Amino acid sequence: MSPFNSYQKLFLEFLESNLPDNSPKNLYEPTRYILSLGGKRIRPLFTLITVDIFNGDVKDALPAALAIEIFHNFSLVHDDIMDNAPLRRGKDTVHKKWNLNTAILSGDVMLIWSYEILQQYPPEISGILTKLFSQTARKVCEGQQLDIDFPQTTQVSLEDYMQMIKYKTAVLIGCSMSVGAVISNASSEQIIEINSIGTDIGLIFQLQDDYLDVFGTVNKIGKQIGGDIIENKKTFLYIYVLENGSENELKDFKYWLGLSPKDPSNKIIEITNIYNSSGAKKAIINKIKILTKSVYDKIESLKLDNSKKKLIVSFFEKIKNRDF
Repeated sequence: MSPFNSYQKLFLEFLESNLPDNSPKNLYEPTRYILSLGGKRIRPLFTLITVDIFNGDVKDALPAALAIEIFHNFSLVHDDIMDNAPLRRGKDTVHKKWNLNTAILSGDVMLIWSYEILQQYPPEISGILTKLFSQTARKVCEGQQLDIDFPQTTQVSLEDYMQMIKYKTAVLIGCSMSVGAVISNASSEQIIEINSIGTDIGLIFQLQDDYLDVFGTVNKIGKQIGGDIIENKKTFLYIYVLENGSENELKDFKYWLGLSPKDPSNKIIEITNIYNSSGAKKAIINKIKILTKSVYDKIESLKLDNSKKKLIVSFFEKIKNRDF
């Protein structure tokens, strides 16, 4: 069994054994539901692999990895409310399956639960973890607010967009890896370095989502191609066209953005063509390449045995290639 699969098995068993069965039922059943819907579980797995590369005991990190996953799912419950999303991983979202108030409260209790888990560690460890969690949680909220603001914001720059995805998505992956480093008694320098690596990986992951939504396949992403185009979502590709498109490209782009056809096929085709002709596709590929090089360089600079470097590289490549 590969390290990835062994970590995954270990974490899923731990998660299953810690699903709540408390009362009142309508508060805790939604938390069981959202945590049982599946998902990639990449954040807790990053925690476990980081413990491994810094020679800690992976089993010691299971509670913290669970706290990371619970926190992530708390944010999903509230995100779904704000987006009025009907589905999550192909199933009813919590607010659709129950109701809005229950979803808000269940999300709240998951946030509290994630902090309670961190208190299981000795005070010198739990104090650091709690501070790290709090700093990350604030940034996630800031990123979510930026995302909410973007549709009503006339001008969103690529710099604004990168800041938003850094806070909304990437910092939690950085935090996941820092948590593993803290539990392994890594040095302050190593904790900062591994956080930076995780943040870069998070940026790559989100930019890949932008790219694959347009240029991927249904089998690769598990959903309809062109969903972001249909929603006029301000992604990296969208913003690049507004900043760099020719006069004709901008004219055509704005024309198609103004349409909401019942059959969006032509809109998807035409905007995809603009993403190609304007250089937006090349730009996002290049940005991903730059960040990927940054990850490799930062891993190489870590003061670790080559076997440990290879372990984290193999895990990064599995994530980057969506091979999980």
